[in-house]
Amino acid sequence: MILLVLLAIPMLIVAAAIRVESRGPAIFRQRRAGRRGKPFTMLKFRTMVADVDPYGSSPHSGRDPRLTRLGRLLRETSLDELPQLLNVLAGQMSLVGPRPLYERQAERWNDFQRRRLEVRPGIAGYAQAYGRGGLSIEDKIEMDVHYVDNRSFRLDLRIIWRTIVNVFARRGDVYEQRYSREKEYENDR
Repeated sequence: MILLVLLAIPMLIVAAAIRVESRGPAIFRQRRAGRRGKPFTMLKFRTMVADVDPYGSSPHSGRDPRLTRLGRLLRETSLDELPQLLNVLAGQMSLVGPRPLYERQAERWNDFQRRRLEVRPGIAGYAQAYGRGGLSIEDKIEMDVHYVDNRSFRLDLRIIWRTIVNVFARRGDVYEQRYSREKEYENDR
């Protein structure tokens, strides 16, 4: 709650800048699979032009024409994730946990992969802290299950610290390099 109060003014400034730069809402809303697969609406600052497919492929570089100039900066600094503090406040997410993924993905997962849904999704995730855009969805799920099996306050602190270092050092690629190891899964997210 304190973090949200401290960031309220900067978040309002970012929201206003998004609206000035391009038409459409400042906040991007998308249904995701939460704890135990329960769907919720995840919030982010909008980084792309308003009329793109919300379930289309993620940008693979900062040169993607769907990205706005401000959107590129927000993605590369992870500031686009700040509205998820409202999801944390609502009890839908936590500060640390596996990143929330599409509901369609969760429907396809086997029992091992579904274990990542045993905890609330987080703003900062183990897979993002230690791999980011260079990991496939399968790699991320394996790391997420590792997190579920080994979660602790100490691990959460390490993930938060690593996330902060990655953001400020601009370490790791924020853009997806490959989505999946499985070709058919790539095009049907």
